[in-house]
Amino acid sequence: MLSLVIILAIALAVFLGYKTKINTGFFCIVFAYLIGCFWMGLKPKTLIGYWPTNTMFVILSVSLFYNVAAANGTLEKLSRSLLYACRKFPGMLPYVLFFVAVILSVMGAAYFTVLAFLAPITLLICEEANMDKLTGAVAINCGALAGGDFPTAALGVVFRGLMDTAYESTEGVEAIDSFASAMTMFALAIVVSLIIITVFRFAFKSNRNIGKNVTFEKPEAYTKVQKQTLTLIYIMMAVVLVFPLLKLLIPSFTLAKTIAGKIDVGLVAFIFATIAMLMNLAPQKEIISRVPWNTILMIAGAGMLIAVAVEAGTISMLSAWIGSNVPVFLIPLAFSIVAAIMSFFSSTTGVVCPALFPLIPALAAATGISPAALFTCTVLGAQSSAISPFSSGGSLILGSCGNEEERNALFTRLLVVAVPISVGICAVYNLIAGTIMH
Repeated sequence: MLSLVIILAIALAVFLGYKTKINTGFFCIVFAYLIGCFWMGLKPKTLIGYWPTNTMFVILSVSLFYNVAAANGTLEKLSRSLLYACRKFPGMLPYVLFFVAVILSVMGAAYFTVLAFLAPITLLICEEANMDKLTGAVAINCGALAGGDFPTAALGVVFRGLMDTAYESTEGVEAIDSFASAMTMFALAIVVSLIIITVFRFAFKSNRNIGKNVTFEKPEAYTKVQKQTLTLIYIMMAVVLVFPLLKLLIPSFTLAKTIAGKIDVGLVAFIFATIAMLMNLAPQKEIISRVPWNTILMIAGAGMLIAVAVEAGTISMLSAWIGSNVPVFLIPLAFSIVAAIMSFFSSTTGVVCPALFPLIPALAAATGISPAALFTCTVLGAQSSAISPFSSGGSLILGSCGNEEERNALFTRLLVVAVPISVGICAVYNLIAGTIMH
């Protein structure tokens, strides 16, 4: 009975968040308090202890650092420079747009930031280059998501934190290397994105004359402040990546393993954010105001309710049910489709992953499926429906349309063309990838 109530509470929190436009995290915290303290008898201090401090810290610190690049125009200049550099290959525009979005995301720009920068430029380029606008929208959406899955990027640090939290909540199961799992996720995300973009690039007749008569304006040179910001980004990426990569590539290198254990993305990001502010690269007030508090509250609230579910045994019960009722080879497909359906109406990082990730450690141990495969199938499945006009990504793209008629046409195509194709391709891809990684 208790587990059923908790499952209904999670579903109700998502529904109320979608219906009222109030952050889902608020409803999750309310339900966690009512169920945890008044039904299960938990002490309030114990419930408050379920607040996911580590995940919140990483999101806060990483966003503070990369907000410097957003505030002083470095990211926007970078996107324009990359597009101009590819001006001689107009027929490859969808792939150029995709990789521009990937690079911006890998360098730390948040998903919404990348789309906010690229959506207006992309729709304009589509118009000038005779390219189908849906193809351009899918390209930058896939790029922003796939690049964000990189271990040190905006989404990647969240997924790594949620993976670690999932294992902390599962007794008797050895934790996996979240950095290595995120690298696998990133690589698989790039491949499936290229497949999706290729389908859109060559399936529509409107793309037959793509690239003709397109012009690219040469961007202005980087300012001194922007060059300094780029240098800090490169150095931080090197600091965060070098030793974990050496640990993976040379397991016998003890020093690399020791230092990798001391490298924390959040703490390193705080160091570089402080350096950036000492160098006066952007106003402190603007840097702090750009922190994604909405996302932090959503993830933290969902994390508290999921922690209550773990304490009540709900997560173990669901893992056992899936393990005994779904054929093992179809489990990756099931996670992909369920995540896609959930993500259609709710946040991948705030709702879908906090709800599904805790199921994976015990399920992987029981079935022998690679936990990295299940984490990846969940994320890619959720991201496959992120182009929905009801999601923040789809709405950002629609908001960049020039007029109401164009916006209405694109709304329909996002809903009945882009989402089904992306979800279908991703589901088949996850089934194959899950089988190979089994």
